[in-house]
Amino acid sequence: MATLKGGEFLIKEIPANDIFTLEELSEEQKMLRDSAKEFIDREVIPQKERFEKKDYALTEEKMRQLGEMGLLGVAVPEEYGGLGMGFVNTMLACDYCSGANGSLATAYGAHTGIGTLPILLYGTEEQKKKYLPDLATGTKFGAYCLTEPDAGSDANSGKTRAKLSEDGKHYVINGQKMWISNAGFAEIFIVFAKIDDDKNITGFIVEKGGTEGLTFGEEEHKLGIRSSSTRQVFFNDMKVPAENLLGERNNGFKIALNALNVGRIKLAAANLDGQRRILNHSLQYSNERKQFGVSISTFGAIRKKLAEMATGIFVAEAGSYRAAKDVEDKINELVAGGMNHQQAELKGVEEFAVEASILKVFVSDLTQHTADEGIQVYGGMGFSEDMPMEAAWRDSRIARIYEGTNEINRLLAVGMLIKRAMKGELDLLSPAMAISKELMGIPSFDVPDYSAFMSEEKTIIANLKKVFLMVSGAALQKFMMDIEKQQHLLLNASEILNQLYMAESAVLRAEKHFSPDSVEAAMAQLNIYKAVEKVIAAAKEGIISFAEGDEQRMMLSGLRRFTKYTNHPNVVALTEKVAAHYIAKGHY
Repeated sequence: MATLKGGEFLIKEIPANDIFTLEELSEEQKMLRDSAKEFIDREVIPQKERFEKKDYALTEEKMRQLGEMGLLGVAVPEEYGGLGMGFVNTMLACDYCSGANGSLATAYGAHTGIGTLPILLYGTEEQKKKYLPDLATGTKFGAYCLTEPDAGSDANSGKTRAKLSEDGKHYVINGQKMWISNAGFAEIFIVFAKIDDDKNITGFIVEKGGTEGLTFGEEEHKLGIRSSSTRQVFFNDMKVPAENLLGERNNGFKIALNALNVGRIKLAAANLDGQRRILNHSLQYSNERKQFGVSISTFGAIRKKLAEMATGIFVAEAGSYRAAKDVEDKINELVAGGMNHQQAELKGVEEFAVEASILKVFVSDLTQHTADEGIQVYGGMGFSEDMPMEAAWRDSRIARIYEGTNEINRLLAVGMLIKRAMKGELDLLSPAMAISKELMGIPSFDVPDYSAFMSEEKTIIANLKKVFLMVSGAALQKFMMDIEKQQHLLLNASEILNQLYMAESAVLRAEKHFSPDSVEAAMAQLNIYKAVEKVIAAAKEGIISFAEGDEQRMMLSGLRRFTKYTNHPNVVALTEKVAAHYIAKGHY
């Protein structure tokens, strides 16, 4: 059976049985999760104070221990010293290694993702044999040198230059990079530079040991992730062996993009356990903290916050692991079809780049909000360094910036969908035209039968897809190739896209594994109600910004039709149900 295409969720009804959830972890996956969690609880949580005092050596020490456990090489094939596990396992490891401390999370993500994957995905056999065993075991650490003072989101505009020596044996690199995670203790650097006057950047593998002309700035002083080593890196006539060119000349931009695609989906995973821990602290504190003679967890305003935090985690998990399994299935399908594993990994992740951007934005935004609400639950105490919340808030802030800012990723997700549609890879035009015809027709006044579990929620999901296609289709028709200049409009479309993908993920997870009266069903229903409200706001803003007269009236009428509930959920009752469950349980 052919696997789903990236972005295809927009034009297909996805059965609940077709998605993967955390409830389906194998015994091997549970062991991986539990060993990572046990290590973090034992070795990392007690060291909070040292991490907050810029103890870079501590981060390096914990990374070496993770390497000894095999947790740095989950994605690396066994022949190169790794565990050779599937994509879901790499997400699990990232999830449970990253939740307790932002500094370690950043070091882990930079090393296992953008520090290792370019070699795994683009390296020659010789390069993989030489570098991957050390990276997989934590014998050596990796860093990724892309950003420059004048080249952030526009990575291809970098000024770092490489020139082949007259004897053809090495490249001479000059330039500088900034915001380089792990720079203080990394020994293997993925460096991007333009050769001569090339249009695009090229990747190089640079070894720290014995390389002249490679120097480093002082450690940056940052808002959060304080024990994450972040330095500028300078190249002054630095010589790199010619055989250390990574991939093909002029192909560095593609290497950077694909490494970031993996980084984005893994960043979503890296934010999950942090949210669980914030909620757990909030539950414990609100149960213990007394005001007016009772626990503050008895107050409706606090209960609402706790319920929304739990709901956000349930939704974020659903989307993250659904997409991870889609990537894994695509990789397996390509390998079964005869493609080598290196190419299959590349194509599998690239296929779901849209979903990776959706997840990066949704989960990092949510984590910041969860941390902010965590401080609010603690009240004045939450502002104290003695409590866990202020560090969680500071550490979570960077997630909305790295791996491409959330604004860039919002634009990217919609832009990639439009490009796929224009190339004929994804037929968005036919359903968009069908919606136009539907809007011209007389709506049905029959009352649907929604007796089946989640049937009304799934109808709403289908209608939210129509909203996206209606708005984006009309906007594309009006602006054509200039659509990418309409960033306000693309941001509105992106909000609709993000909300519907994540709401669908939560609804399908609840339908697949839980009963109608379960707290999980309540969370899915609570989330979709909020998602509909956000979609209405984003779609309305978009429609009235570019459509006029009859077209505007028709689209606004369509928006009302497509976001209409037959049976409105009792939001307060759902919120109370979720709150009561987790307050009694005491943890997520």
